[in-house]
Amino acid sequence: MYQVMSPKAEEFISHEEIMESLAYAGQNKGNRELIGQIIEKAKLRKGLSHREAAVLLDCELEDKNQEIYALAEQIKKDFYGNRIVMFAPLYLSNYCINGCEYCPYHLKNKHIARKKLTQEDIVKEVAALQDMGHKRLALEAGEDPVNNPIEYILECIQTIYGIKHKNGAIRRVNVNIAATTVENYRKLKEAGIGTYILFQETYDKKSYEKLHPTGPKHDYAYHTEAMDRAMDGGIDDVGLGVLFGLNNYRYDFTGILMHAEHLEAYKGVGPHTISVPRLRRADDIDPDVFDNGISDEMFAKIVACIRIAVPYTGMIVSTRESKACREKVLHLGVSQISGASKTSVGGYAEPEEEEDNSAQFDVSDNRTLDEVVKWLMELGYVPSFCTACYREGRTGDRFMSLLKSGQIVNCCHPNALMTLKEYLEDYASEDTKKVGEALIEKELDVVTNPKVRGKVEEYLANIHKGERDFRF
Repeated sequence: MYQVMSPKAEEFISHEEIMESLAYAGQNKGNRELIGQIIEKAKLRKGLSHREAAVLLDCELEDKNQEIYALAEQIKKDFYGNRIVMFAPLYLSNYCINGCEYCPYHLKNKHIARKKLTQEDIVKEVAALQDMGHKRLALEAGEDPVNNPIEYILECIQTIYGIKHKNGAIRRVNVNIAATTVENYRKLKEAGIGTYILFQETYDKKSYEKLHPTGPKHDYAYHTEAMDRAMDGGIDDVGLGVLFGLNNYRYDFTGILMHAEHLEAYKGVGPHTISVPRLRRADDIDPDVFDNGISDEMFAKIVACIRIAVPYTGMIVSTRESKACREKVLHLGVSQISGASKTSVGGYAEPEEEEDNSAQFDVSDNRTLDEVVKWLMELGYVPSFCTACYREGRTGDRFMSLLKSGQIVNCCHPNALMTLKEYLEDYASEDTKKVGEALIEKELDVVTNPKVRGKVEEYLANIHKGERDFRF
Protein backbone atom coordinates (compact mmCIF):
# COMPACT_ATOMS: atom_id res chain seq x y z
CA MET A 1 0.00 0.00 0.00
CA TYR A 2 1.26 3.49 -0.89
CA GLN A 3 2.08 5.60 2.17
CA VAL A 4 4.04 8.79 1.59
CA MET A 5 4.72 9.14 5.34
CA SER A 6 6.01 5.61 5.80
CA PRO A 7 9.71 5.07 6.61
CA LYS A 8 9.63 1.84 4.56
CA ALA A 9 10.94 2.02 1.01
CA GLU A 10 8.33 -0.30 -0.49
CA GLU A 11 5.55 1.82 0.99
CA PHE A 12 6.70 5.33 0.04
CA ILE A 13 7.86 3.95 -3.34
CA SER A 14 4.87 1.71 -3.99
CA HIS A 15 5.10 -0.47 -7.09
CA GLU A 16 1.31 -0.71 -7.28
CA GLU A 17 0.92 3.07 -7.08
CA ILE A 18 3.50 3.60 -9.82
CA MET A 19 1.82 1.07 -12.12
CA GLU A 20 -1.60 2.64 -11.50
CA SER A 21 -0.15 6.10 -12.17
CA LEU A 22 1.44 4.95 -15.43
CA ALA A 23 -1.82 3.34 -16.53
CA TYR A 24 -3.72 6.53 -15.68
CA ALA A 25 -1.19 8.62 -17.61
CA GLY A 26 -1.43 6.32 -20.62
CA GLN A 27 -5.21 6.49 -20.61
CA ASN A 28 -5.17 10.30 -20.45
CA LYS A 29 -2.28 11.20 -22.77
CA GLY A 30 -4.77 12.74 -25.19
CA ASN A 31 -7.21 14.11 -22.62
CA ARG A 32 -7.06 17.80 -23.52
CA GLU A 33 -9.28 18.95 -20.64
CA LEU A 34 -7.35 17.09 -17.93
CA ILE A 35 -3.94 18.08 -19.32
CA GLY A 36 -5.10 21.71 -19.44
CA GLN A 37 -6.22 21.52 -15.80
CA ILE A 38 -2.86 20.06 -14.73
CA ILE A 39 -0.96 22.80 -16.57
CA GLU A 40 -3.12 25.46 -14.91
CA LYS A 41 -2.37 23.93 -11.50
CA ALA A 42 1.35 23.89 -12.34
CA LYS A 43 1.23 27.62 -13.08
CA LEU A 44 0.70 28.19 -9.33
CA ARG A 45 4.37 27.17 -8.85
CA LYS A 46 3.46 24.78 -6.02
CA GLY A 47 4.41 21.64 -7.91
CA LEU A 48 2.45 18.59 -9.06
CA SER A 49 1.79 15.10 -7.77
CA HIS A 50 3.69 12.23 -9.34
CA ARG A 51 0.51 11.08 -11.10
CA GLU A 52 -0.22 14.52 -12.56
CA ALA A 53 3.39 14.83 -13.75
CA ALA A 54 3.17 11.39 -15.35
CA VAL A 55 0.21 12.60 -17.42
CA LEU A 56 2.23 15.57 -18.69
CA LEU A 57 5.17 13.32 -19.54
CA ASP A 58 2.88 11.08 -21.63
CA CYS A 59 1.01 13.98 -23.26
CA GLU A 60 0.76 13.52 -27.05
CA LEU A 61 -0.89 16.87 -27.83
CA GLU A 62 1.74 19.01 -29.52
CA ASP A 63 0.24 22.37 -28.54
CA LYS A 64 0.06 21.25 -24.90
CA ASN A 65 3.64 19.98 -25.04
CA GLN A 66 4.72 23.44 -26.15
CA GLU A 67 2.84 24.88 -23.16
CA ILE A 68 4.70 22.42 -20.91
CA TYR A 69 8.07 23.53 -22.27
CA ALA A 70 7.19 27.21 -21.99
CA LEU A 71 5.99 26.78 -18.41
CA ALA A 72 9.11 24.83 -17.42
CA GLU A 73 11.27 27.62 -18.83
CA GLN A 74 9.31 30.28 -16.93
CA ILE A 75 9.40 28.34 -13.64
CA LYS A 76 13.15 27.91 -14.03
CA LYS A 77 13.50 31.69 -14.48
CA ASP A 78 11.18 32.44 -11.55
CA PHE A 79 13.07 30.23 -9.09
CA TYR A 80 16.66 30.25 -10.36
CA GLY A 81 16.88 33.16 -12.79
CA ASN A 82 19.57 32.79 -15.43
CA ARG A 83 22.22 31.50 -13.02
CA ILE A 84 24.00 28.19 -13.67
CA VAL A 85 26.05 26.81 -10.79
CA MET A 86 29.39 25.24 -11.77
CA PHE A 87 31.03 22.20 -10.16
CA ALA A 88 33.42 19.34 -10.87
CA PRO A 89 33.50 15.72 -9.69
CA LEU A 90 36.56 14.38 -7.90
CA TYR A 91 36.89 10.59 -7.88
CA LEU A 92 38.76 9.46 -4.78
CA SER A 93 38.81 5.70 -5.35
CA ASN A 94 37.34 3.12 -7.73
CA TYR A 95 37.77 0.16 -5.40
CA CYS A 96 34.31 -1.37 -5.01
CA ILE A 97 32.85 -4.61 -3.67
CA ASN A 98 29.49 -4.35 -5.45
CA GLY A 99 28.47 -6.22 -8.59
CA CYS A 100 26.53 -3.46 -10.37
CA GLU A 101 26.02 -4.58 -13.97
CA TYR A 102 26.14 -1.06 -15.47
CA CYS A 103 29.28 0.23 -13.71
CA PRO A 104 32.87 -0.67 -14.66
CA TYR A 105 33.89 -0.44 -11.00
CA HIS A 106 32.08 -3.74 -10.31
CA LEU A 107 34.11 -6.28 -8.36
CA LYS A 108 34.50 -8.82 -11.20
CA ASN A 109 36.09 -6.31 -13.60
CA LYS A 110 39.72 -7.41 -13.48
CA HIS A 111 41.14 -5.24 -16.28
CA ILE A 112 40.20 -1.74 -15.13
CA ALA A 113 43.02 0.05 -13.32
CA ARG A 114 42.19 0.19 -9.62
CA LYS A 115 43.29 3.42 -7.96
CA LYS A 116 42.91 5.33 -4.73
CA LEU A 117 44.12 8.88 -4.19
CA THR A 118 46.53 9.55 -1.34
CA GLN A 119 46.25 12.80 0.56
CA GLU A 120 49.27 14.03 -1.42
CA ASP A 121 47.46 13.12 -4.65
CA ILE A 122 44.41 15.04 -3.48
CA VAL A 123 46.48 18.19 -2.88
CA LYS A 124 47.73 18.01 -6.49
CA GLU A 125 44.28 17.28 -7.94
CA VAL A 126 42.56 20.05 -5.98
CA ALA A 127 45.28 22.56 -6.85
CA ALA A 128 44.70 21.72 -10.52
CA LEU A 129 40.95 22.19 -10.07
CA GLN A 130 41.52 25.48 -8.28
CA ASP A 131 43.77 26.60 -11.14
CA MET A 132 40.79 26.11 -13.45
CA GLY A 133 38.60 28.22 -11.18
CA HIS A 134 36.44 25.60 -9.48
CA LYS A 135 35.05 26.33 -5.99
CA ARG A 136 32.63 23.41 -5.59
CA LEU A 137 33.43 19.69 -5.79
CA ALA A 138 31.40 16.49 -5.74
CA LEU A 139 33.38 13.64 -4.18
CA GLU A 140 32.88 10.16 -5.65
CA ALA A 141 34.08 6.80 -4.36
CA GLY A 142 33.25 3.14 -4.79
CA GLU A 143 31.86 1.14 -1.88
CA ASP A 144 34.67 -0.72 -0.17
CA PRO A 145 34.88 -0.71 3.65
CA VAL A 146 38.55 -1.76 3.56
CA ASN A 147 39.89 0.63 0.93
CA ASN A 148 37.35 3.44 1.29
CA PRO A 149 36.19 3.51 4.92
CA ILE A 150 34.35 6.55 6.24
CA GLU A 151 37.57 7.64 7.96
CA TYR A 152 39.27 7.92 4.56
CA ILE A 153 36.41 10.02 3.16
CA LEU A 154 36.50 12.32 6.20
CA GLU A 155 40.27 12.74 5.91
CA CYS A 156 39.89 13.64 2.23
CA ILE A 157 37.27 16.28 3.05
CA GLN A 158 39.53 17.80 5.71
CA THR A 159 42.44 17.87 3.26
CA ILE A 160 40.36 19.51 0.53
CA TYR A 161 39.02 22.28 2.74
CA GLY A 162 42.56 22.96 3.96
CA ILE A 163 44.09 23.56 0.50
CA LYS A 164 44.69 27.24 -0.26
CA HIS A 165 46.43 27.64 -3.61
CA LYS A 166 47.01 31.14 -5.03
CA ASN A 167 43.51 32.69 -4.97
CA GLY A 168 41.86 29.27 -5.07
CA ALA A 169 39.77 27.59 -2.41
CA ILE A 170 37.18 24.83 -2.47
CA ARG A 171 34.27 26.34 -0.58
CA ARG A 172 31.74 23.51 -0.80
CA VAL A 173 32.33 19.76 -0.88
CA ASN A 174 29.34 17.63 -1.84
CA VAL A 175 29.62 13.88 -1.31
CA ASN A 176 28.34 10.98 -3.41
CA ILE A 177 29.16 7.77 -1.57
CA ALA A 178 27.25 4.57 -0.86
CA ALA A 179 24.34 4.36 1.55
CA THR A 180 25.59 4.25 5.12
CA THR A 181 24.54 4.59 8.76
CA VAL A 182 23.06 7.52 10.66
CA GLU A 183 26.29 7.67 12.66
CA ASN A 184 28.39 8.00 9.51
CA TYR A 185 26.05 10.64 8.07
CA ARG A 186 26.48 12.57 11.29
CA LYS A 187 30.26 12.41 10.81
CA LEU A 188 29.90 13.73 7.26
CA LYS A 189 27.75 16.58 8.54
CA GLU A 190 30.35 17.43 11.19
CA ALA A 191 33.03 17.40 8.47
CA GLY A 192 31.16 20.26 6.76
CA ILE A 193 29.80 18.63 3.63
CA GLY A 194 27.31 20.48 1.47
CA THR A 195 24.88 18.08 -0.21
CA TYR A 196 24.79 14.31 0.25
CA ILE A 197 24.05 12.80 -3.14
CA LEU A 198 22.98 9.22 -3.84
CA PHE A 199 21.55 7.96 -7.11
CA GLN A 200 18.82 5.37 -6.81
CA GLU A 201 19.74 4.02 -10.29
CA THR A 202 16.21 2.58 -10.62
CA TYR A 203 13.17 2.53 -8.33
CA ASP A 204 11.85 -0.77 -9.74
CA LYS A 205 12.75 -3.21 -6.96
CA LYS A 206 12.95 -6.30 -9.20
CA SER A 207 15.11 -4.53 -11.76
CA TYR A 208 17.19 -2.98 -8.99
CA GLU A 209 17.98 -6.35 -7.41
CA LYS A 210 18.78 -7.87 -10.80
CA LEU A 211 21.14 -5.00 -11.69
CA HIS A 212 22.83 -5.26 -8.27
CA PRO A 213 23.24 -9.03 -7.89
CA THR A 214 26.02 -8.96 -5.30
CA GLY A 215 27.40 -6.67 -2.63
CA PRO A 216 25.75 -4.45 -0.01
CA LYS A 217 24.08 -2.33 -2.71
CA HIS A 218 21.84 -5.32 -3.47
CA ASP A 219 19.70 -4.31 -0.46
CA TYR A 220 17.00 -2.20 -2.11
CA ALA A 221 15.39 -0.97 1.10
CA TYR A 222 18.65 0.04 2.79
CA HIS A 223 19.69 1.99 -0.31
CA THR A 224 16.31 3.65 -0.91
CA GLU A 225 15.92 4.69 2.74
CA ALA A 226 19.40 6.26 2.85
CA MET A 227 18.14 9.84 2.51
CA ASP A 228 15.94 9.43 5.59
CA ARG A 229 18.98 8.26 7.56
CA ALA A 230 21.09 11.11 6.17
CA MET A 231 18.52 13.62 7.42
CA ASP A 232 18.38 11.81 10.77
CA GLY A 233 22.15 12.38 10.87
CA GLY A 234 21.68 16.13 10.45
CA ILE A 235 22.28 16.47 6.70
CA ASP A 236 19.46 18.69 5.44
CA ASP A 237 20.60 19.07 1.80
CA VAL A 238 20.24 15.77 -0.09
CA GLY A 239 20.36 15.03 -3.81
CA LEU A 240 18.35 12.37 -5.65
CA GLY A 241 18.99 10.83 -9.06
CA VAL A 242 18.19 7.89 -11.32
CA LEU A 243 20.27 6.50 -14.17
CA PHE A 244 17.97 6.79 -17.16
CA GLY A 245 18.47 3.90 -19.57
CA LEU A 246 18.62 1.14 -16.95
CA ASN A 247 14.89 0.69 -16.57
CA ASN A 248 11.63 1.99 -18.06
CA TYR A 249 11.98 5.78 -17.96
CA ARG A 250 8.31 6.36 -17.12
CA TYR A 251 8.63 4.14 -14.05
CA ASP A 252 11.75 5.86 -12.75
CA PHE A 253 10.41 9.34 -13.53
CA THR A 254 7.38 8.57 -11.35
CA GLY A 255 9.51 6.93 -8.67
CA ILE A 256 11.87 9.86 -8.21
CA LEU A 257 8.92 12.25 -7.85
CA MET A 258 7.42 9.94 -5.21
CA HIS A 259 10.75 10.01 -3.37
CA ALA A 260 10.73 13.82 -3.45
CA GLU A 261 7.15 13.83 -2.12
CA HIS A 262 8.16 11.47 0.66
CA LEU A 263 11.09 13.61 1.80
CA GLU A 264 9.00 16.78 1.83
CA ALA A 265 6.12 15.11 3.68
CA TYR A 266 8.08 12.90 6.10
CA LYS A 267 11.18 15.02 6.72
CA GLY A 268 9.83 18.49 5.96
CA VAL A 269 12.40 19.23 3.24
CA GLY A 270 12.40 17.98 -0.34
CA PRO A 271 15.53 17.19 -2.33
CA HIS A 272 18.06 20.00 -2.73
CA THR A 273 18.92 18.59 -6.15
CA ILE A 274 17.67 16.04 -8.67
CA SER A 275 20.19 14.63 -11.16
CA VAL A 276 19.18 13.10 -14.49
CA PRO A 277 22.18 11.10 -15.79
CA ARG A 278 21.82 8.78 -18.77
CA LEU A 279 23.70 5.51 -19.19
CA ARG A 280 27.00 6.00 -21.05
CA ARG A 281 29.61 3.71 -22.57
CA ALA A 282 32.40 2.71 -20.17
CA ASP A 283 35.11 0.10 -19.68
CA ASP A 284 33.44 -3.34 -19.59
CA ILE A 285 29.99 -1.72 -20.09
CA ASP A 286 28.09 -1.56 -23.38
CA PRO A 287 24.97 0.61 -23.03
CA ASP A 288 23.44 -1.16 -26.06
CA VAL A 289 22.96 -4.19 -23.80
CA PHE A 290 20.26 -2.20 -22.02
CA ASP A 291 17.12 -1.62 -24.10
CA ASN A 292 15.66 1.29 -22.13
CA GLY A 293 17.60 4.14 -23.72
CA ILE A 294 15.76 7.44 -24.25
CA SER A 295 16.05 9.95 -27.06
CA ASP A 296 17.29 13.51 -26.62
CA GLU A 297 13.71 14.69 -27.17
CA MET A 298 12.32 12.53 -24.37
CA PHE A 299 15.25 13.47 -22.15
CA ALA A 300 14.35 17.14 -22.62
CA LYS A 301 10.72 16.44 -21.75
CA ILE A 302 11.75 14.59 -18.58
CA VAL A 303 13.77 17.63 -17.50
CA ALA A 304 10.85 19.96 -18.22
CA CYS A 305 8.33 17.82 -16.35
CA ILE A 306 10.58 17.44 -13.29
CA ARG A 307 11.06 21.20 -13.22
CA ILE A 308 7.28 21.72 -13.26
CA ALA A 309 6.58 18.99 -10.70
CA VAL A 310 9.34 19.98 -8.24
CA PRO A 311 9.85 23.69 -8.97
CA TYR A 312 12.11 24.33 -5.95
CA THR A 313 14.74 21.67 -6.62
CA GLY A 314 18.10 22.27 -8.27
CA MET A 315 18.55 20.16 -11.40
CA ILE A 316 21.92 18.77 -12.47
CA VAL A 317 23.15 17.67 -15.90
CA SER A 318 26.75 16.48 -16.11
CA THR A 319 29.32 16.08 -18.87
CA ARG A 320 27.74 12.70 -19.63
CA GLU A 321 25.65 14.80 -22.03
CA SER A 322 26.93 16.52 -25.16
CA LYS A 323 27.18 20.27 -25.63
CA ALA A 324 24.11 20.21 -27.89
CA CYS A 325 22.03 18.22 -25.41
CA ARG A 326 23.09 20.37 -22.46
CA GLU A 327 22.19 23.51 -24.39
CA LYS A 328 18.74 22.08 -25.10
CA VAL A 329 17.90 21.34 -21.45
CA LEU A 330 19.50 24.38 -19.80
CA HIS A 331 16.47 26.60 -20.27
CA LEU A 332 14.00 23.82 -19.42
CA GLY A 333 15.05 23.43 -15.83
CA VAL A 334 18.74 22.72 -15.31
CA SER A 335 20.43 24.92 -12.70
CA GLN A 336 23.79 23.14 -12.18
CA ILE A 337 26.31 21.68 -14.61
CA SER A 338 29.79 20.26 -14.34
CA GLY A 339 32.67 21.56 -16.41
CA ALA A 340 36.01 20.06 -17.54
CA SER A 341 35.13 16.87 -15.65
CA LYS A 342 37.33 13.82 -15.22
CA THR A 343 35.55 10.59 -14.32
CA SER A 344 38.82 8.80 -13.56
CA VAL A 345 40.62 8.56 -10.24
CA GLY A 346 43.04 11.40 -10.77
CA GLY A 347 43.58 13.02 -14.14
CA TYR A 348 43.23 16.70 -13.31
CA ALA A 349 46.85 17.25 -12.34
CA GLU A 350 48.23 14.84 -14.96
CA PRO A 351 46.32 13.08 -17.78
CA GLU A 352 45.84 9.34 -17.38
CA GLU A 353 47.74 6.99 -19.64
CA GLU A 354 45.42 4.87 -21.80
CA GLU A 355 46.56 1.63 -20.20
CA ASP A 356 45.80 3.07 -16.74
CA ASN A 357 42.19 3.96 -17.54
CA SER A 358 40.17 4.22 -14.34
CA ALA A 359 37.20 6.19 -15.69
CA GLN A 360 33.67 5.35 -14.59
CA PHE A 361 32.15 6.40 -17.91
CA ASP A 362 32.95 8.27 -21.11
CA VAL A 363 32.56 12.05 -21.04
CA SER A 364 30.61 13.59 -23.94
CA ASP A 365 31.44 17.27 -23.28
CA ASN A 366 35.23 17.57 -23.21
CA ARG A 367 35.54 21.36 -23.25
CA THR A 368 37.68 23.30 -20.77
CA LEU A 369 36.00 25.15 -17.93
CA ASP A 370 36.87 28.44 -19.63
CA GLU A 371 35.15 27.30 -22.82
CA VAL A 372 32.06 26.22 -20.88
CA VAL A 373 31.92 29.51 -18.95
CA LYS A 374 32.21 31.58 -22.15
CA TRP A 375 29.58 29.42 -23.89
CA LEU A 376 27.13 29.91 -21.00
CA MET A 377 27.62 33.66 -20.99
CA GLU A 378 27.14 33.88 -24.74
CA LEU A 379 23.82 32.06 -24.24
CA GLY A 380 22.81 34.71 -21.69
CA TYR A 381 23.46 32.71 -18.51
CA VAL A 382 25.47 33.78 -15.47
CA PRO A 383 27.98 31.04 -14.52
CA SER A 384 27.98 30.98 -10.72
CA PHE A 385 30.69 29.67 -8.41
CA CYS A 386 28.65 30.74 -5.39
CA THR A 387 28.62 28.70 -2.18
CA ALA A 388 27.22 31.44 0.07
CA CYS A 389 23.99 29.76 1.18
CA TYR A 390 25.83 26.71 2.48
CA ARG A 391 28.43 28.86 4.24
CA GLU A 392 25.82 31.20 5.74
CA GLY A 393 23.69 28.33 7.04
CA ARG A 394 20.93 28.81 4.47
CA THR A 395 20.40 25.07 3.98
CA GLY A 396 17.51 22.64 4.26
CA ASP A 397 14.20 24.25 5.22
CA ARG A 398 15.82 27.70 5.54
CA PHE A 399 16.99 27.57 1.94
CA MET A 400 13.72 26.11 0.69
CA SER A 401 11.55 28.72 2.42
CA LEU A 402 13.61 31.53 0.87
CA LEU A 403 13.53 29.87 -2.52
CA LYS A 404 9.79 29.17 -2.51
CA SER A 405 9.04 32.75 -1.43
CA GLY A 406 11.21 34.16 -4.21
CA GLN A 407 13.50 35.92 -1.72
CA ILE A 408 16.61 33.89 -2.51
CA VAL A 409 17.18 35.91 -5.68
CA ASN A 410 18.22 38.88 -3.53
CA CYS A 411 21.21 36.82 -2.38
CA CYS A 412 21.90 34.52 -5.30
CA HIS A 413 22.13 36.93 -8.19
CA PRO A 414 24.57 39.34 -6.50
CA ASN A 415 26.63 36.41 -5.21
CA ALA A 416 26.72 34.85 -8.67
CA LEU A 417 28.01 38.09 -10.19
CA MET A 418 30.71 38.44 -7.54
CA THR A 419 31.96 34.86 -7.91
CA LEU A 420 31.92 35.27 -11.69
CA LYS A 421 34.01 38.41 -11.26
CA GLU A 422 36.52 36.40 -9.21
CA TYR A 423 36.69 33.84 -12.00
CA LEU A 424 37.23 36.51 -14.65
CA GLU A 425 40.01 38.18 -12.66
CA ASP A 426 41.89 35.01 -11.71
CA TYR A 427 41.33 32.38 -14.40
CA ALA A 428 39.56 33.56 -17.55
CA SER A 429 41.08 33.93 -21.00
CA GLU A 430 41.01 37.44 -22.45
CA ASP A 431 38.09 36.63 -24.75
CA THR A 432 36.09 35.12 -21.89
CA LYS A 433 36.91 38.09 -19.67
CA LYS A 434 35.55 40.56 -22.26
CA VAL A 435 32.30 38.64 -22.57
CA GLY A 436 32.03 38.34 -18.78
CA GLU A 437 32.64 41.99 -17.97
CA ALA A 438 29.92 43.02 -20.42
CA LEU A 439 27.55 40.45 -18.93
CA ILE A 440 28.14 41.63 -15.36
CA GLU A 441 27.46 45.25 -16.37
CA LYS A 442 24.19 44.14 -17.97
CA GLU A 443 23.16 41.86 -15.11
CA LEU A 444 23.63 44.60 -12.50
CA ASP A 445 20.31 45.98 -13.76
CA VAL A 446 18.62 42.89 -12.33
CA VAL A 447 19.66 44.07 -8.83
CA THR A 448 16.88 46.62 -8.36
CA ASN A 449 17.38 47.36 -4.64
CA PRO A 450 19.59 50.50 -4.63
CA LYS A 451 21.29 49.61 -1.34
CA VAL A 452 22.09 46.06 -2.49
CA ARG A 453 23.27 47.27 -5.89
CA GLY A 454 25.56 49.81 -4.26
CA LYS A 455 27.14 47.08 -2.14
CA VAL A 456 27.54 44.80 -5.16
CA GLU A 457 29.30 47.53 -7.12
CA GLU A 458 31.57 48.20 -4.14
CA TYR A 459 32.42 44.50 -3.77
CA LEU A 460 33.03 44.10 -7.52
CA ALA A 461 35.48 47.00 -7.38
CA ASN A 462 37.24 45.43 -4.38
CA ILE A 463 37.51 42.11 -6.22
CA HIS A 464 39.16 43.94 -9.12
CA LYS A 465 41.66 45.35 -6.62
CA GLY A 466 42.55 41.85 -5.41
CA GLU A 467 40.19 41.14 -2.48
CA ARG A 468 38.15 37.94 -2.51
CA ASP A 469 35.20 36.09 -1.02
CA PHE A 470 32.45 38.66 -0.62
CA ARG A 471 28.92 37.34 -0.16
CA PHE A 472 25.42 38.21 0.91
